[in-house]
Amino acid sequence: MLLSKRFFILALVTFLTACASSEKEKVPENLSEAELYRQSQQSLENSNYSQAVDKLRALESRYPFGPFAEQAQLDLVYAYYKNMEPEAARASAERFIRLHPQHPNVDYAYYMRGLASNTADLGLIERYVPVDMSKRDPGQARQSFNEFSELLQRFPDSPYASDARQRMIALRNRLSYYELHVANYYMKRKAYVAAINRGRYIVEHMQGTPVVEDALGMMVEGYQHLNLEQPSNEALEVLKTNFPDSKLIGENGEFTGYKVYADVDPSVWNIITFGLVDGKPADEIKPDPYTPRSRSWLNVITFGLLGDSGNEATAPKPPEQSSAQ
Repeated sequence: MLLSKRFFILALVTFLTACASSEKEKVPENLSEAELYRQSQQSLENSNYSQAVDKLRALESRYPFGPFAEQAQLDLVYAYYKNMEPEAARASAERFIRLHPQHPNVDYAYYMRGLASNTADLGLIERYVPVDMSKRDPGQARQSFNEFSELLQRFPDSPYASDARQRMIALRNRLSYYELHVANYYMKRKAYVAAINRGRYIVEHMQGTPVVEDALGMMVEGYQHLNLEQPSNEALEVLKTNFPDSKLIGENGEFTGYKVYADVDPSVWNIITFGLVDGKPADEIKPDPYTPRSRSWLNVITFGLLGDSGNEATAPKPPEQSSAQ
């Protein structure tokens, strides 16, 4: 039932997207800079982000040295992001940073660049079907983490610094889960040395993440499989010291075993989606509060009239310059 529902949602969204008109309304050539800016702001207020993108791009190209030009570039980053175009949002943020490195609001561009990178790997399936993102390629997560880190280094007192720190924590946790998934993959296939190395990497470089306990347990079990008693006992002592109530330790302090791999063979849903979805019920996948989710399928097919609009594009509006107010 769950499989058929997901398939129906994806098929319906794909069909409606294909049927949608691709024609865009042209921006009149005779509009002044002030009028173009006013209309773009009205489009943003009405959540018509595609129209806002067109008008902001027109303003920037027609009046590149006008008083609204720099503000339009910041607004364009925001409009692209809200229009679910993270690659364009990131490119626009990069351009603003390159052109205006001393701008008083350049920290907003740094923040939005990291935010856009964090959503760049959300495709159609990820937006409408619950997917464990920690099992996906971590490239975008690492890039987003590094970009938020650069924001904090350059602008530690930025109004966006606090949110960036929280997102970095969530990204670090996601990266630690990815490392654990890889280690589990090696353990399933009895590549114990590779699994131990992944576990050690988590313990040494990802302290404070939710998977350190599991990583230590994996190291203990991996060493036991290799008949290496001393390093196994050392890892067990570290586990006992740091996690005295661990589920991996018995009442008498003995190691009870890390994990039983009953899921070596992939599910049918995992196969037909090329590994994008592993067939878990939606409530088993814990959503990352700092990983944006898109609108519900009902909201999409009714063009925003019904259903949950979600938080797929949660982002602060760009600050305004005094000359553009």
